[in-house]
Amino acid sequence: MTSRLFAVCFGATDPAGLARFWSEILGWEIAADGRGDDVAILPPDPAGFRVRFLPSREPRIGRNRVHFDLTSASPQVQRQTVARALELGGRHLDVGQLPEETHVVLADPDGNEFCVIAAGNRFLADTGPGRIGALSCDGTREVGYFWSKALGWPLVWDQDEETAIQSPDGGPKITWGGPPVAPKTGPNRLYLDLALPADADREAEIARLISLGATRPDAAEDAAGGVLLIDPDGNEFTLRRPRWPPVVGVR
Repeated sequence: MTSRLFAVCFGATDPAGLARFWSEILGWEIAADGRGDDVAILPPDPAGFRVRFLPSREPRIGRNRVHFDLTSASPQVQRQTVARALELGGRHLDVGQLPEETHVVLADPDGNEFCVIAAGNRFLADTGPGRIGALSCDGTREVGYFWSKALGWPLVWDQDEETAIQSPDGGPKITWGGPPVAPKTGPNRLYLDLALPADADREAEIARLISLGATRPDAAEDAAGGVLLIDPDGNEFTLRRPRWPPVVGVR
């Protein structure tokens, strides 16, 4: 049995503050089961993934390899999302987008990029009510194939070196834009957190992921028993048994 995507993790200078920002933008609840500085927000669909905010002192160097693309049900909703983000401490960001492009590029209060996509985007039309249409990644075709096999999610796009996958249950897509891939300048501030099924053999799952192209830099574990692994593009991800099941959140 394969691991599932449990969370997208942000390394944050102020985990609680960043969680409040994203809770407001997405309309997701803050989890009531956090531990210490570990804060998470919960998706409206229980089949979805959390977004976790963890304390980090790693300096920001360059742009993230990963960002959220947020969907908009109408032009008014897109404008409202942008206005609310700015009100909460976000800012506009120039990443070289063209004047005719309809998406709006912003940064959250910690400088993490995200896009608010215009209404009517057909590629993101089937991603559900959670407002995250895609986890958009800078990456190769090879890494898209790796994650398709690692998560058991089918490819829903595979053209011109660009790939995308989506859970069989629906929800956000994960996309990779193909080469050129920006050089890595340090640990990623955003990374994936995989959860082992309750009855799974951890070492067997680690071996499966390595056989697909992951590497394990060392045998160390974090305080919660998470194992650090690296995907074929050099991106960190963790594999762990969740310490707690998803529960009802609080606002």
